[in-house]
Amino acid sequence: MVTLPEASHIVHSEYDVVFLHDQEVQKEDLRRLYENAKRDQWNASTYIDWAKPVDLEQGFVADELIDIYDSPYWHKMNAAEKQEMNRLFSAWRLSQLFHGEHAAVLVCSQLANVLPDSDTKFFMSTQVMDEARHTEFFQRYLHGRVGQVYEQSEVGRELFDYILSDPRWYIKVIGLQLVGETFAVALFKMLAETAKDDLLREGCKLILRDESRHMGFGMLSLPEQVQQLSPKEREEMEDFTIHFLRNTLTGGFPREAYLDMGFNNHEIDEIRKMRRDKAQSSDFVLFRQLFKREMHNTLVNNLFKCGVLSESVRERLENELRVDVEGNLPGDD
Repeated sequence: MVTLPEASHIVHSEYDVVFLHDQEVQKEDLRRLYENAKRDQWNASTYIDWAKPVDLEQGFVADELIDIYDSPYWHKMNAAEKQEMNRLFSAWRLSQLFHGEHAAVLVCSQLANVLPDSDTKFFMSTQVMDEARHTEFFQRYLHGRVGQVYEQSEVGRELFDYILSDPRWYIKVIGLQLVGETFAVALFKMLAETAKDDLLREGCKLILRDESRHMGFGMLSLPEQVQQLSPKEREEMEDFTIHFLRNTLTGGFPREAYLDMGFNNHEIDEIRKMRRDKAQSSDFVLFRQLFKREMHNTLVNNLFKCGVLSESVRERLENELRVDVEGNLPGDD
């Protein structure tokens, strides 16, 4: 019996492997995406100057991203404490991206087995490499620069455990490309523009080059499959999509970082409430407003293009998740 690392867990899964006996091109658009993926590979070891120093006084991410920024809690801190709060918050947020990228390696490895044609299989083999490279980047960044890695949040673990155990390829693609990566891409864009560490900004820009292809795969592979779903399958898909969108959009909170900073449970609960209130106010930091707008726009557009944005999904997005569907729908042109 293989001895597993202590920092791991097993997800039980069962699915049929589609072994193709003909590798002829069937879907030209997906084969072009595969060619682009081969052309655009980059090496995390050589494309990034890992020797570039980080300015700890500036921090890793912008202070404005930290929930307690400009609050009484923040103003009580001295300069060294603010630096440490930035480090811990950055460690928690980037750890979630790190675990998500590793989970994506596993999901994409499964998809290369279960996808039904050669063009989708070929492309998915390149996404396995992409996600491994992203995992490598965050592993090196967290260990080498930030100095701390947090465990995966319950929200992230639930999402990926579910899609890893579900045998349906379209559920895996929706969970990864429409739910997980919609949030991740909006965060990568914000970090690429606002992170204080040049190396983090550079890494996020490189990762975004890959992510645009990954989303493109969902847009090309899902619509035909979604149209073929039975009413029952459609209902299950919509419930899955809304459930995990709700968890992803509202569930992540860096409680462990605040505990490590010395906050007690009462203070942390107060910070969580303060964050919810701030998110609904007009005082919300500008680039966090832009992040929310970017995320909602990408989400609505992708759901629409994939055929997932039914009237039921639209109502639930608006009523349960407060997403402005009408204002984010793509134009006629």
